[in-house]
Formats: sequence, structure tokens, C-alpha cells
Amino acid sequence: MKTVVKKTLLSLAILFGICISVKAEDGHGLWLRLDETVREISCDDPNPGKDIVACNKKTDITNLAIRMLASYWKGGKVTLTINAKNKANGTDGYTIKSDANGAATVNAMTDKGILYAAFHLLRLQNMGESIVNLSISEKPSYENRILNHWDNLDGTVERGYAGHSIFWRDGEEENPTVTEEDKQLWFDYATANASIGINGVVLNNVNASPRILSDAFITKIKAIADVFRMMGIKVYLSVNFASPQVLGGLETSDPLNKQVIAWWKNRIDAIYKLIPDFGGFLVKASSEGQPGPGDFGRSHAEGANMMADLLKPHKGIVMWRAFVYSANDSDRAKQAYQEFMPLDGQFHDNVIVQVKNGPIDFQPREPFSPLFGAMKKTSIMPEVQITQEYLGHNFQLVYLGTMWEEVLKTDTYQNGKGSTVARVTDGSIYPQAHTAIAGVANVGLDTNWCGHHFAQSNWYAFGRLAWNNNLKSQDIAREWVLQTFGTAQKVTDEQFKSKFVKPVVQMMMASREACVDYMMPLGLHHLFAWTHHYGPEPWCAPEGARADWLPSYYHKADAAGIGFDRSSTGSNAVSQYAEPLRSQFDNIETCPKEYLLWFHHVPWNFLMQDGSTLWQSLCRHYNFGVQCVRQFQTTWESCEKYIDAERFKDIQSKLRRHARDAQWWKDACILYFQQFSKQPIPSDVEIPANDLEDLMKIHFDWAHHN
Repeated sequence: MKTVVKKTLLSLAILFGICISVKAEDGHGLWLRLDETVREISCDDPNPGKDIVACNKKTDITNLAIRMLASYWKGGKVTLTINAKNKANGTDGYTIKSDANGAATVNAMTDKGILYAAFHLLRLQNMGESIVNLSISEKPSYENRILNHWDNLDGTVERGYAGHSIFWRDGEEENPTVTEEDKQLWFDYATANASIGINGVVLNNVNASPRILSDAFITKIKAIADVFRMMGIKVYLSVNFASPQVLGGLETSDPLNKQVIAWWKNRIDAIYKLIPDFGGFLVKASSEGQPGPGDFGRSHAEGANMMADLLKPHKGIVMWRAFVYSANDSDRAKQAYQEFMPLDGQFHDNVIVQVKNGPIDFQPREPFSPLFGAMKKTSIMPEVQITQEYLGHNFQLVYLGTMWEEVLKTDTYQNGKGSTVARVTDGSIYPQAHTAIAGVANVGLDTNWCGHHFAQSNWYAFGRLAWNNNLKSQDIAREWVLQTFGTAQKVTDEQFKSKFVKPVVQMMMASREACVDYMMPLGLHHLFAWTHHYGPEPWCAPEGARADWLPSYYHKADAAGIGFDRSSTGSNAVSQYAEPLRSQFDNIETCPKEYLLWFHHVPWNFLMQDGSTLWQSLCRHYNFGVQCVRQFQTTWESCEKYIDAERFKDIQSKLRRHARDAQWWKDACILYFQQFSKQPIPSDVEIPANDLEDLMKIHFDWAHHN
């Protein structure tokens, strides 16, 4: 096997003119892979690449932009200009103009804008796009574009499928350490984030340990912040609401208690003394057993505002999660709305309520959360999940750009037609002191960062949509494929684009819908196995589990039909949506089929629009999902000669597992639900290969997987 020599942009060595490492195509270079041509830039040169790049102001960030362009740019001279009075594109935006010879002029308000513009130029070049006669104006959709790491201080990652944490490791609870290898890895990670416009990272799990606020950990956090700052990235922390008691030894964590307030002020001041540009806190409170202001008879607003007031002098923000539910008689899908809507207008202006894209929990498909657009006096930020907790972990190719585009472009109608989720959260419709969007990261210590080469596309897609929430997921997929698998020669080769790029992008675009079909079509949701959420277990009923943790709570299959009745005659969750959606969802005849079983308990013989019964349609969706994944295998086999052997074989193996597991889903769900429908499997649907009893004995080896 031929070893391919690669010099990657993700190398601190290159950027500072030190020696260049040699790596095979192992995926570590992400979408920033470049070909062999790189200019040698001396680290002793105080003005590197002066004949290639000129900048009117020098900062650590602009120096990095200069070195990158000097090393890799193949067009004409680039002139970078920072003008603090040029506010049209905001603090992170920029304009780019180039002439017929590829000489480019970049203007930005800040050095971060210069950095993002440099990455934009390199992205165009690496995709084989024209770099002449450019006229580009960019302003990000959201002020804060943030990755949430669910990393624990012992190095494990909750819902992580790519190895252990890149920040924390076991055995250093009392004395966290920082190595040069750590700094290099953090720099590589920060470079990848900056290349797609991500400007903030929450370093630890929302199920936070109070120890993150100890002096020892704050010292390590400073080291991380010092690296990230070079790429314009702020660090944030998830904090445990009970920290004053657990870490501080106080008798209470009541947010209105003077001693509690003084304790938080002391910790916040200590952080900012070491990290002046610290971003703020993410808080999961009064949710899934986590402590919160409700424990002391206080509201979410009172808890959030206390922290916000202490952070405000430092320009910090509080991101307060709206993921709350409890074991009561109310439909779980309604509970966040019920708890937060009465508080609209009570949160201070540096509090942003962080809302999951759907009302349950990152399912393969959900209707949008009714909080979007409904809270008109509160800053709201969408939260999506990049790590594939409910979408096949690191075994399945599921491109999520299509899911997020679907959510962002969905019309809430909360302020009339055109009130899309994107526009009600990015400040276009409601004034917000701060705007933000968050994605739960899928990054770990695996060589390829994400556990599956194609999972990198979800990290990339989140960043691109956070930067511009009007982008099309197909265009983003094409960008990623060209940069990730192309070279300077390939990206201009028409055969490579037609025989590799086009079919691979088509495969990615079909993957999420295929996943919905073979897992939970027509609005079914939460049919997963207990705790680890991998594989089908619609029958799951462990002793002592809460009802709303179990699949039967959601599918409610019986002899009469299947689905959760959230209509006006059921739980009335439809009432939380604005018209005309409320009436559309409420009527079984007009409810979109993709949400049919989300909002209605539907008879097995209900006639669908295509003339088939619900049962027949359900079976055919399961079957279609499996067939689609099998076609992925065929598509990938045809691509072998166009890419390196390392990644081809790794993805080939993943797709084989993917196809087997898709069939597992199809067979298990069809056979299980057939017990209730009492109807034959349609003749055009592949007959299950196993008996239900055998499928129910399969248990995913979670310990081995981790």
C-alpha cells in the first residue's frame, strides 16, 4: 500500500515554520487537508510572506492568517485591512474582492474577521473554485457559534463515540496537567473550528462536576483559553447549580442568598482574573436530577439572572438550558413550554435560553420546539446534537446537515408567515441583546476525531450553518466532500467530480431520511434500547424505569393503532403551536405524514394519501430505509479508485455494519408491531430474516464499544 505524504494546515509546526510531519490519510487532517505544495516560511522572518500578504495591523490572530495565506495561497497578493469603523459586517464579518489576476483585498472590523476571510479564500481554492473577480460580503447569522462538549473530568465523554476527551483525563482530578502534546492537539482543534466560524467552546459536560470551578481546574482552563485565543475562540464552562454547597461548603445554593451570591462572585472574578475573555456559563438546572433554583423555591429566571448579573461586568453570558421534564402526568413534549413560557420577559439581557431543536430529545425527526418564536421577549438559541446519540453512533453514515436545514427553515408562524426558526433566533424578527446557536460536539481522541470519517461532515455542517443559517445542506456537503477527499489536481477533474463527488453527496443527502425510515418513520420516536440508545427495543421495559423513559410511552401500540395522541382530544400539545400549524397538526387528515404518529394515535387500517393503509406504509418505509443503506454500499464500492485505500476501507467496513444494523431495526420493529396490527407484511417488503424472539435477545455491547 502506497503511503501518501501530506502536509496539513492543522499543524502548529507549519504555521510557525518548524519541521513538517508526515502522515498517512488517517482523517486527522479533517477538511483542511492540502496538497504537497507549501511555501517554506521562516519562523525568523518578522514579516513572513511580505510579497504575498500585507496587513495594516499585526496581532496574534492576524499573524496566523498571514502565515496561512503565505504558506498556502496560490493566487495573487492579498491585502488585509482592519478598520474598526467598518461595522457593516459586524465584529466577525468581512468583505473580499479580487481582480482578474487573483489579487485579493480583504476588509474587516476586527482581526477575527481577517482570520475568517483567510479561511474563506483557502476554502474556495481547495474546492477548485474561481478566485478571480470575487465580490464577497459575509456577516455571521449568530454572534456566538458554540460547541458544547459533554466531556467529564475523568476523561470520559457522555454520548461520545470517538474516544476520550481532548481536554481531561482520568487520574488528574486534584492536579490537572498540561503537556506540549495537549497544546498541539488543542491548536489543531481550534484551527478546525475557526475554519468554519465556530468561536466558542464549552469544555465540560452539562451534567457538570462542581470541581470544574476549583482553582486547579481554572488554571488548566487558562492554558486551554490561551491556545484557543489565537484562533478567536472563547472558552465557556458548564456549571453545577449546587456548587456553593458541594465545592464551597455553604448550607444552601439558593440564588437569592447573599452568601451564595458572594461565593459565585468570588469564583467568577477568579476566572476572569486569569481568563479576561472568558465567555460565560452553560447551565443545566432542575433537569434529570440535576440541582437547580427549583430546589429552593426559585424560578429559572431567578437562578439565571443571579449568575448573569455577576457575569455582566465582564461581558459574560449565561446559556440556560430549557431541557426540563419531570415524572408527572403531563406529556413530556409539553413540559419545557409549560415551564418557560410564563417566564418570558423575566430573563436579563445577557441570559440566552438554550432550546433543543425538538420538544423531546434529539430524535431522528421531531417537529420544532414550540418555544421557538413563542418566547418573544427572551433571547433564544437553538441547540442541536452533532454527536449521533440517536442516529447510529459512530457506526452509521447519517449526514445531519439536512436535519438542521429542515429545522432552521421551518416556519413557526409565531410572528406571521416567514417566522422561521432561523429568523426568530438570529435577531431578524425579535430584538436580542445576544444571539447564539450550540451544537453538542462529536470530537474525541480518535485519530480521525469523530469515530467515523463521515461524522466529520456533521461538525463541518454545524459550523457552516451557524455562520450562515441560509446555506443549503447540499452545498455544504459538496464543500466538505471536495475538501476532505480532493486534492489540487482532483478538484478540477471532471471525472472525479462526476464519479465521486456527485454520488457521495447524493448518498449523504439521502442518509438522514434513510435513517428515519429504518428506525422510526411516520413520526414514531424514542424506540431505542435502554440507556445507550443504540438499536431497536420498542419492547423495552426494565424494572423500576420511569414511564417517560420507555418506548411504549411514545409509540402506544395496541390493537386499535399506534402513535401518541397529541391532538386537541389527546394531550393537546398542538395548542402550543401557532396557527395554521395548530389546526394542521390537529387534523389527522392534514397532519404531515412525517409527524403523523407524533401527533395522532392512528388506526392500523387508516388510509394514507397514496392509498395504502398505515400498516402497509409503515412496513414499506422500514423496507425502503434498508434498501437505501444497501445502495450506499454499492455507491461506495464504485468510488474505490478515486480515494486513498486507508479511508476507503475504513468507511467500507462501517457501511457493512450500517446495513446489518438497518436490517436489525427493520425486522425488529415490523415483527414487534405486527403483534398489534395482526396484519400480514406486504408482499413488496422483504420478509424478516429472524424471529422476534431472537431479535429481542440481542444486546448491544456498550462496554466493548466504549
